[in-house]
Amino acid sequence: MPTPTSTVDSPLNTSLSIGPHTARPPVVLAPMAGITNAPFRTLCREFSGGKGLFVSEMITTRALVERNEKTMQLIHFDATETPRSIQLYGVDPATVGKAVRMIAEEDLADHIDLNFGCPVPKVTRKGGGSALPYKRHLLRAILREAVSGAGDLPVTMKMRKGIDDDHITFLDAGRIAVEEGVTAIALHGRTAAQHYGGTADWDAIARLKEHVPEIPVLGNGDIWSADDALRMVRETGCDGVVVGRGCLGRPWLFGDLVAAFEGRPDAYARPTLREVAAVMVRHATLLGEWIGDEARGVIDFRKHVAWYLKGFSVGSEMRKRLAITSSLAELSDGLAELDQDQPWPTGADGPRGRTSGNNRVVLPDGWLKDPYDCAGVSEDAELDTSGG
Repeated sequence: MPTPTSTVDSPLNTSLSIGPHTARPPVVLAPMAGITNAPFRTLCREFSGGKGLFVSEMITTRALVERNEKTMQLIHFDATETPRSIQLYGVDPATVGKAVRMIAEEDLADHIDLNFGCPVPKVTRKGGGSALPYKRHLLRAILREAVSGAGDLPVTMKMRKGIDDDHITFLDAGRIAVEEGVTAIALHGRTAAQHYGGTADWDAIARLKEHVPEIPVLGNGDIWSADDALRMVRETGCDGVVVGRGCLGRPWLFGDLVAAFEGRPDAYARPTLREVAAVMVRHATLLGEWIGDEARGVIDFRKHVAWYLKGFSVGSEMRKRLAITSSLAELSDGLAELDQDQPWPTGADGPRGRTSGNNRVVLPDGWLKDPYDCAGVSEDAELDTSGG
């Protein structure tokens, strides 16, 4: 496997190498359940001019090995997607190994990312996601199986600081990742208990970068604008950024990110409502084509409506109406009734998506008694569906 490298020519001219793949600028779309499917990745990639790395939503290793129908659709990549990046979730080392070998042997992807950052209860109660790095031996076993089974495919991982402030794991997990041959690490600067609340701890990203200088470290958390991404790189020394909630209803953020890293802030997108409406219709259309049913595509699109319209002057009744549309015609007609000459709203570049924090982390019984003992974690702990 090629040695991972990161080069920084200047704060605005950075590239990231993950195995044989180079992302310039070093911008990664974070895997988000129900969001980063092929249609959304297509939009983000188009706005970026094909620059960056765009990762699939979470794929459960058990469901992949069992060739679950929904999962097999989720791992579909558009012919123009290069490299094909897939994120896997798993708790059992043997199952993770089988899934990774399946991907490598059947040429299903070009890059594998492992999920150790998800804070949702249905994942952590199984010992997965952001709960798993607490069990150091289990983390090591999973990484060893994944890297061994991947062959020439680079394996990366995404994680959080830890379970809560009393159970911080990111430095230990980073060192284990280096020792097991992981190519790069992305750190979300929050604990599982924080979920998406509070402020991301960028100092933790800087500490991880100092702790594992051998491989690239990517920063994640509170990147709401292209300028935030530049500031994170400058303040933490990280090798790139992972953008999640900041692009909800705003796939053109990836165009802004490219412009920022290339030193062209004058090229930031400030779309009018007319331009936003056109993207909304295209997004819904792509979803219908991907699912194979226009109505189901528009229904799936409903969750995006509020994100796209954030800050624009749209009455509550119209917002409700647009959020229950079930055809492209309904969606287009509703949008046509709005004042589409509205400029990009002041403040619309700020936080979006979930903001809840200080949650109790749901864990398996006795999970915190011993950070090394893995008893009770088995194949049965695997989720059987993908997509979060």
